[in-house]
Amino acid sequence: MSVKILLLPGDGIGTEVVSVGRKVIEKLSHKFDLDVTFDEGLIGHAAIQATGEPLPQETLDKANQADSILLGAVGHPSYDNNPKAKVRPEQGLLKIRQELGLFANLRPVKIFPQLIDSSPLKPEIIEGTDILFFRELTGGIYFGKPRGRRDDDKTAFDTMVYSKFEVERISRMAFEAAQKRSKKVLSVDKANVLESSRLWRETVEEIAKDYPDVELTHQFVDSAAMKLLTVPRSFDVILTENLFGDILTDEASQIAGSMGLLASASIGNKVGIFEPIHGSAPDIAGLNTANPLATILSVALMFEIAFNRKDIAKAVEDAVEKTLHQGYRTGDLVLDKSLIEDNEMVLGTKQMGEKVVENL
Repeated sequence: MSVKILLLPGDGIGTEVVSVGRKVIEKLSHKFDLDVTFDEGLIGHAAIQATGEPLPQETLDKANQADSILLGAVGHPSYDNNPKAKVRPEQGLLKIRQELGLFANLRPVKIFPQLIDSSPLKPEIIEGTDILFFRELTGGIYFGKPRGRRDDDKTAFDTMVYSKFEVERISRMAFEAAQKRSKKVLSVDKANVLESSRLWRETVEEIAKDYPDVELTHQFVDSAAMKLLTVPRSFDVILTENLFGDILTDEASQIAGSMGLLASASIGNKVGIFEPIHGSAPDIAGLNTANPLATILSVALMFEIAFNRKDIAKAVEDAVEKTLHQGYRTGDLVLDKSLIEDNEMVLGTKQMGEKVVENL
């Protein structure tokens, strides 16, 4: 098996966690006799600094030539309080998704038994949670036009737009996944208020007729957000649009205990991007404290989805679980922060990666 993987470290802790991800892939290449070739590109703030663009053409060309992409994170605090900045790191991420046709974002949320006490939620609430989110990724308010400002900058506007085709293709992915799981799909919208959500619901209902073995239910996003933190194990496959999916999956990270545990896959018609759901976390960048497990689990997703090697994916997941079972943690997984200092079981980014590689 020969594969070419493009590494896009991006900004902040992205460089640290992608470095760990590469070491895991290198270990896998030896363990499973794989021929892996790496390339690397710029995206986000790092790309703006070097080229003036958040997604240089060179990076996009490399993406189109790769078999899969491992991405770290994009973002920088210098843009946070500068709403008039016309060039922003996040534009690179949105553009590469659009250029590669990555319309589906998959985010699994599972509970590691070893970390059930690391969640701020009660163990009896989260135990047994196993959710797979399908978030539409290239439509909705992030891409809708017109958008801008008027009235001498006193009014700003964004447009939420969805076509029937966009809803159909992400819906079919969700229903097909549900057929291999518990045969339940929950579609999340705001059809009581938004016209785009009414089209969403109507279209999902039509697609559901092709999957009579799957039970479809609908829920408004505010209600779903509440139940996600009160009865999370009642969910299986959740299907939703771009903005709602962005918010709900970040909320769901607290079920698992940390955003540093959740992997994601952005897939479509071409090469896929696999990345942790967390941001660039500039406040801890370079401190060797970021949790690399979400990136490592994104590597597992890559091998399962992009390369159809469930055996390799399971080996990575087993190594992560063994590392946690041995008692090793990163600081974000320790609720009582007073227990972190001088604790040999609390590891840095690099050291946690080394333990997982050792267990592989």
